[in-house]
Amino acid sequence: MKLRQLALAASLTAAAVTGALSSTAAFAQAKEQFFPVLVYRTGAYAPNGVPFANGYVDYLKLTNARGGINGVKVSYEECETGYATDRGVECYERLKGKNGGATVFQPLSTGITFALTEKAPGDKIPLITAGYGRSESADGMVFKWNFPLSGTYWVAADTLIQHIAKKEGGYDKLKGKKIALVYHDSPFGKEPIPLLQERAAMHGFQLSLLPVTHPGVEQKATWLQIRQNRPDYVLNWGWGVMNSTALKEAQATGYPREKMYGVWWAGAEPDVKDVGQGAKGYNAIMMQHGAEPNAAVVKEVLEKVHAKGQGTGPKEEVGQVLYMRGLQAAMFAVEGARAAQERYGKGKWVTGEQARWGYENLNLTQAKLDALGFKGVMRPISTSCQDHMGASWARVHTWDGAKFVWSSDWYQADEQIIKPMVKNAADKYAAEKKLTRRGGADCQS
Repeated sequence: MKLRQLALAASLTAAAVTGALSSTAAFAQAKEQFFPVLVYRTGAYAPNGVPFANGYVDYLKLTNARGGINGVKVSYEECETGYATDRGVECYERLKGKNGGATVFQPLSTGITFALTEKAPGDKIPLITAGYGRSESADGMVFKWNFPLSGTYWVAADTLIQHIAKKEGGYDKLKGKKIALVYHDSPFGKEPIPLLQERAAMHGFQLSLLPVTHPGVEQKATWLQIRQNRPDYVLNWGWGVMNSTALKEAQATGYPREKMYGVWWAGAEPDVKDVGQGAKGYNAIMMQHGAEPNAAVVKEVLEKVHAKGQGTGPKEEVGQVLYMRGLQAAMFAVEGARAAQERYGKGKWVTGEQARWGYENLNLTQAKLDALGFKGVMRPISTSCQDHMGASWARVHTWDGAKFVWSSDWYQADEQIIKPMVKNAADKYAAEKKLTRRGGADCQS
C-alpha cells in the first residue's frame, strides 16, 4: 500500500509540474514552493479523508493554473498517515526537508497535531490546524508555530450551546436540561469537554460524557445509555464511520435526529448518505462553509483543473462539504505564503520560517476572499501575533434527507468565555514546557 501511495504521490506531482510548464517562462524558472500533503486515503477514516485530500490537492493545481503564487510554482507530495499519530510523525520527518523545505504542514489529526507541536519550533515549520488541534494554540504568544485558522473545538462547542440556547428561548431555559456529548475517545473528541463543562456550570445544564472507542463502529452500549437517560440534546463529536453509526443507532433507538448536533467534522455527505431519510433533521455546526456547489472557486476548479483531465478525484464531489474543507485549507496555506512574499520579496520563494510570518499577518478581507472565489463561502480572517485563529464564526446546517441546507444565522464564539480559557491553558502549557511568552520584539521577527 505504501508503494501504491508513493506512486500516486509521484503521479500527482508530475501532473502538477506538467500543468505548470504550460505557464509563462518566468513562472517555469521560479523555485518551487513545496506543500507536503498528509492524507488518509486508506483505513476507517478514508471516506472522510479522501474528499478533503482531493479538495486540497485540486486547489494547489488551481494555484498553478492561476500562475502560481505571484509566479512561484507550487509543488506537493502526499504521504499516507491512516489517521495514525506515529505514521503522521513519520510523514512529517520524511517530507519536512524535501524540495528546499516544507512551507507548512497540515496534520488533519488532533493527535498528530499534538505530536508535531513539539517538533515544529525546532524545525521552524508552521502548522495550520484549521478547525482542529489544540484550542489554546490560538494564543500566538505561546504557540508561535501553530495556526488554528478560522476555528477551534472550543469555538464549535461554544457556538453549539449558543444555538441550543436560542432554540430553547434563552440561556436561562438551559437550566436542568440534559446534554450528552458522544465523542471519539481521542484528543480530538476530548477537546470540547472543558468548554462544555464551563458552559454547564454557567447555565445549569447536566452534561454527560459518552466516549466511543476508535473507530466508532460499536456504539450500542452508548445508545442504550441515551435511550435510558433521554438527554434533551446529543452532541456528536465524531469522525469517519463513527458518524453514520451514530445516526443509525439513533434511528434504531428512536432518538430524534433533529436533537442531534455534530461538530464540523461530523456534518458532511459521507456521514449521512448511507442513512438517507433516516438522517433527516440531523444538524451540524459548520466552520463557516458548507456544501458550496455554486461557489465561484468551485466553478473555476471544474473549468481549469477537471475539464483538463487533471482532477484529483471524481468531479461529482467538487463543492461537497469535506472537499470544500480541503480547498479552504489549501487556500490558507497558499495565501500565507503570498502574505510572506509581501515582506520577503514578491514573486520569491519563501522558507517555512518566512511563511510563518505570513500566517501570523494574514489579512483575508472580504474583497480578497471574493477575488479568490470564496464569496458567500467565508467571512474575513485576520491574524496577529496574539491571535493565531483570526476568526470565530460558525453556522448550522441541517440534512433535509437529500442535501444539507442552512438552518441558522451566523454565530460568533463568546470571547469573554473563550479568551480566559485559552490564556489559562496556554500558560499551563508554557509552564510545563518551560516556555516564555513572546515579547513585542519577537512579534516583529
